[in-house]
Amino acid sequence: MTKARLSLFQIWNMCFGFFGIQIGFGLQNANTSRIFQTLGVEIDHLAILWIAAPATGLLVQPIIGHLSDKTWGRLGRRRPYFFWGAILTTAALVLMPNSPTLWIAASALWIMDASINITMEPFRAFVGDNLPDEQRSTGYAMQSFFIGIGAVLASCLPWILTNWLDVANTAPAGQIPPSVRIAFYAGGAVLLAAVMWTVFTTREYSPEQMAAFEAAQAAAKGEAVATHAGPGRAVAAYLTGGAIWTIAGLAVAAGVYALKLEKELYVLAALIAGFGLAQLVAGQLKRAGRTGNGFSEVVEDLFAMPATMKQLAVVQFFSWFGLFAMWIYTTPAVAAFHYGATDATSAAYNAGADWVGVLFGVYNGVAALAALLIPVIARAFSRRVAHAICLVLGGLGLLSFMVIRDPKLLVLGMVGVGFAWSSILSSPYSILSGSVPGRKMGVYMGIFNFFIVIPQLLAATVLGLLLKTFFGGQAIWALVLGAAAFLIAAIAVFAVNDPGEPKRLAKLTS
Repeated sequence: MTKARLSLFQIWNMCFGFFGIQIGFGLQNANTSRIFQTLGVEIDHLAILWIAAPATGLLVQPIIGHLSDKTWGRLGRRRPYFFWGAILTTAALVLMPNSPTLWIAASALWIMDASINITMEPFRAFVGDNLPDEQRSTGYAMQSFFIGIGAVLASCLPWILTNWLDVANTAPAGQIPPSVRIAFYAGGAVLLAAVMWTVFTTREYSPEQMAAFEAAQAAAKGEAVATHAGPGRAVAAYLTGGAIWTIAGLAVAAGVYALKLEKELYVLAALIAGFGLAQLVAGQLKRAGRTGNGFSEVVEDLFAMPATMKQLAVVQFFSWFGLFAMWIYTTPAVAAFHYGATDATSAAYNAGADWVGVLFGVYNGVAALAALLIPVIARAFSRRVAHAICLVLGGLGLLSFMVIRDPKLLVLGMVGVGFAWSSILSSPYSILSGSVPGRKMGVYMGIFNFFIVIPQLLAATVLGLLLKTFFGGQAIWALVLGAAAFLIAAIAVFAVNDPGEPKRLAKLTS
């Protein structure tokens, strides 16, 4: 028993909701700092906003993944989360640009982060649920296409309103400009419409059908259906590991305090200690025989990850470290290295910052086009080779910022970054979805998000220290570190075991 192949139009319908999600995510990324500064936040306090979104995802995505695995109703398994997440995200998009105070704006940001994660996380599992292995590259590439198109539109929307429709982009002190408010309203409407299109034009396989597919796949491989019904990780392992990680986190916090290091490093300490505390709680629950709760199951699944997922985690870690280095430091790097400006109030600095906005639009646009090409490369060679090629292109693209002095030519580097971005959003998920049990697709997609969030948190906390200590505070070196991370990820791809690769190679050679 195998899943039916879907037409390109059916795959389009499945993935169209991601277009709306990326509109909301893009508007948030591009305008949150602007809104917060308008409401009185000092620039030195903006860095925490880079940590808020990944920290929210770290908590929300595995929970939503676990819940969606166990959901079945009129709207199916994943679609109830699309439905309610889209409504909550739209409400937050309307609220945020109308926030009268900083606290309301901050609350709207966290609601928006959580709501986007509620909507987005099941979309990854949705493709894995509905498509046979040979179509998953196409499905995830279609998501990348919509992410690229949505990001370009979201980045340009306030500019379009101002330059094409004469909407004002300035406002009195303490008020959000009309162009930003209207962009958020329009973005909310598009997000809701796009997600609802996916909700009402697609279907899902029932839990019984998913179990039958999994059994048939295991039988074809001569294996038993994998379960986690056994004893799992021992209580002693949880308690010992938890104690070690908790003590290590406290030690890092003490070191940051004693050496008067950057306060952002407390986030790293909290992350380490939090991992330890989670193990301690899981160990105590297991000792008491209370393992039937969602928390215990998620922690148990974390330590029972398939080998392919562990291998992909290394690739993801370095890929997203490189991305976050680029997102944080491209503006100051280009302003200083290519425009000779470090004063954020100067005309040269703002010219550089404006050009970075164009460069980011370029890589997102390239990513949308690359999404159409990556499945072709994957079919010709393999998913691993295709992903490695794209990561190398991304690494060379970031490295070019150190070599190219004419800022206009930096567009060439962003072409490589666009290929890397498109592949990062699709190839790992295509490989992963064939290596995890179908009934746990959601929770494992949520756990996989850890290896996106952790490098982002690490980059936000240590990159500043690295630049200050070893590179004289020059932001351009953050892009070099990002390039190195991409190249390490490309090498790590070849250590990944892709369960679907032998099947495709056999088809190519038959």
